[in-house]
Amino acid sequence: MTTAQTVLVLALLSTAAAMPAIAADTTCVPPNASVPAGGNTTDPKAPFFIDTTGLDLKTTPPTRDPHNPNYPKAAELPDGAVPSIDSDGNFIIGPTHRPSPETVAQANVPHGTVHTFIMTSADSVIYRPGMVRDDMLDCKNSAVNSASTALGDKSDLLVPASHPGSWTREVDVYVPAGYVAGTAAPFIVYGDGGRHSFFKEQMLFNVLDNLIHAHKLPPMVAIGIGAGGQDAQGSERGREYDTVSGTYAEWVEQEVLPRVEQNAHVRLTKDPDRRATMGFSSSAAAAFTMAWFRPDLYHRVLGYSPTMVNQQWPHDTALPGGAWQYHDEWPGPLKPNLTVSGNNVTPSSASNGIPLIPNSPRKPIRYWFEAGDRDLFYPVGPVADGMHDWTAANEDMARVLAAKGYHYQFVFSRNAGHVDEATEAQTLAEALEWLWKDGSGTDSR
Repeated sequence: MTTAQTVLVLALLSTAAAMPAIAADTTCVPPNASVPAGGNTTDPKAPFFIDTTGLDLKTTPPTRDPHNPNYPKAAELPDGAVPSIDSDGNFIIGPTHRPSPETVAQANVPHGTVHTFIMTSADSVIYRPGMVRDDMLDCKNSAVNSASTALGDKSDLLVPASHPGSWTREVDVYVPAGYVAGTAAPFIVYGDGGRHSFFKEQMLFNVLDNLIHAHKLPPMVAIGIGAGGQDAQGSERGREYDTVSGTYAEWVEQEVLPRVEQNAHVRLTKDPDRRATMGFSSSAAAAFTMAWFRPDLYHRVLGYSPTMVNQQWPHDTALPGGAWQYHDEWPGPLKPNLTVSGNNVTPSSASNGIPLIPNSPRKPIRYWFEAGDRDLFYPVGPVADGMHDWTAANEDMARVLAAKGYHYQFVFSRNAGHVDEATEAQTLAEALEWLWKDGSGTDSR
């Protein structure tokens, strides 16, 4: 058993031991979408403050006001318009979301080909064993929605129903029409791929066909990697996408891309400026994490409703806020940061509460991202941690990216929910053009 496997198993066992087993529920526990019971909404100086400024709590989830004084200023565009590919900054669109013409297949445009192959945990080194959570039959995420948190820490969700297991996933590879064998192609890799994902892959392939044909994008490969299974804390999908480290990027580099080249008969560029990541919800957080920890591999990132909140599981004492700490300080009580080396646990001199982006040198990342006015808001009732508002998280991402001088475009979408399909269809073509602006085509590497 590898070190990574040992850490995973020990984390799962320690979580299970932290609380007694939960008796089987007789009814499905629905997800929450409002301020959790016992949430701190009154004292900003107390731990785990939940800011409800600018929220219409009469809707489920609450509807956000894009002109919330706590959000960075944004340019409001006419209904139906999207930001120019020549502009950076914050924008408000909607409430009408008509699909762009590039989302529709055109008879006179050459179509790329799609190759599909299967990956399993039995063949993996980095993600073997996988992670499986025992939910109630026909009740998605029931073990999460009915869980509890560690004593004194509302951010540390206990999920004893999670245990080592196995996974199988599809990988879809789009190869553009006219690809010349042997050339090093630029590519975009995205999570939540495969035929069973909630993202409409065919829409992406149509957009690529049309933009490549119009010479608005270089001929590029698109790699859709299926999630490892289930969702949220205690699942393989959550483990891969919500962990704030370079592990997922390294898995893609070492285990996925060689299979892509072999099965789709392509050669992929090594140039990080010709590589992009993309995702949806937690896979959007993973897309940013891939570039943040491995800017030697990726410079361009696109995300819809990125989960820049506290979803990392198992709980990490060195980064207790998970992806929330990209942009904001840890809002919980101060506690010691520990360094684990083998069997030795010692105090660390580094703070576990500081946000990553404001306290790191600017990285060569170009980032397009979006959140809806009815995006996710505290979906898990037990977690009243001040770090589960998706829209607030992305507004704060825009704030810290601007302060550090990043090239980014943030879109606040009116009349839009989480990973809003209508918003995707309206914005994807221009988002890809903006993302690839100043990018070049194939190279020799």
